[in-house]
Amino acid sequence: MYGSWWYRNIVEPGKLPLLLALVAFVVTFVLTRVITRMIRAGKGPFRNVTPGGMHVHHVVPGIVLMVVGGFAVIAGGNQGFGSGFAAVLFGAGTGLVLDEFALVLHLSDVYWTREGTKSVEIVLITMALAALLLAGFSPFGVDGLSSAELHDRLNVTFTVAVNLLFALIALFKGKARMAVLGVLVPFVALFGAVRLARPASPWARRFYRRRPKARARSRKRAYHHDRRWARLRQRVTDLIGGAPTH
Repeated sequence: MYGSWWYRNIVEPGKLPLLLALVAFVVTFVLTRVITRMIRAGKGPFRNVTPGGMHVHHVVPGIVLMVVGGFAVIAGGNQGFGSGFAAVLFGAGTGLVLDEFALVLHLSDVYWTREGTKSVEIVLITMALAALLLAGFSPFGVDGLSSAELHDRLNVTFTVAVNLLFALIALFKGKARMAVLGVLVPFVALFGAVRLARPASPWARRFYRRRPKARARSRKRAYHHDRRWARLRQRVTDLIGGAPTH
């Protein structure tokens, strides 16, 4: 029974490399955070890599693994041991790179600062997207079309265009997480697109400038939303990635 499910849902659709990449990504991220927290606390045998006095961040080997694994996956297709090994390399490299996403974004070592928590958020979003792809979701909601509709290019193009529009509107309204998840789950993008924009978003600056009531509602909703969720979100990121220094 279990073997049949594995073949039907993972091996036969060619999802095994994606599963291996996701597992390698999660394991690498968890191990990296454990090691960096031990280094921060001065415990264990681990130390920063500083050849010649220069601190080599783990984003560097991460980029190398991503490049090697990515090109190997493209060259080898999606079957066989080589493809699986390349997927593991790519997943591990991605885990190392995204663990220091904030450093790349700010071009500064913000790993243990409040800005550094962006790395944890990006990692969690990436995990969610990869899990959705593994579960069978296709970008832009195309997985919801029937076989006949899939052969109709007009329907596919329309579905992709509409969902992409919703995702872009959500992004323009300052709802980046909903926009990203909405690429795979159409109703998430639609929900983000129809709701009020965040007060500091490009949408609010453009369309609420002459609408004081809309601006006031936007600020009020953002205030209540942040009061309700921001502290919980920060506690989760601190629990996963470690509490920032400042």
